[in-house]
Amino acid sequence: MFGLKPLGSRVIIKKLEAEEKTVGGIILTSTAKEKPQTAEVVAVGPGTKDEPMEVKVGDTVVFSKFAGTDVKYDGCEYTIMNQSDILAIVE
Repeated sequence: MFGLKPLGSRVIIKKLEAEEKTVGGIILTSTAKEKPQTAEVVAVGPGTKDEPMEVKVGDTVVFSKFAGTDVKYDGCEYTIMNQSDILAIVE
């Protein structure tokens, strides 16, 4: 059990770490790294009758850059967002 339960069609994600190196092998400083836009889904709400849940716990997703609310829980950072802010599931 995760400990935070999202309501409605909200999901809780944990952002994946930004790449430390470029494709060419250049090591990036923390300020040069782009904020990650991929994350793992750690909790999902029950959905609503108008918006059933399409993502599930464990999915890797791509999300809108400025979406959601960042929260700290149990020493880790998570983002709570509406399912509609998720753009794709990585297969």
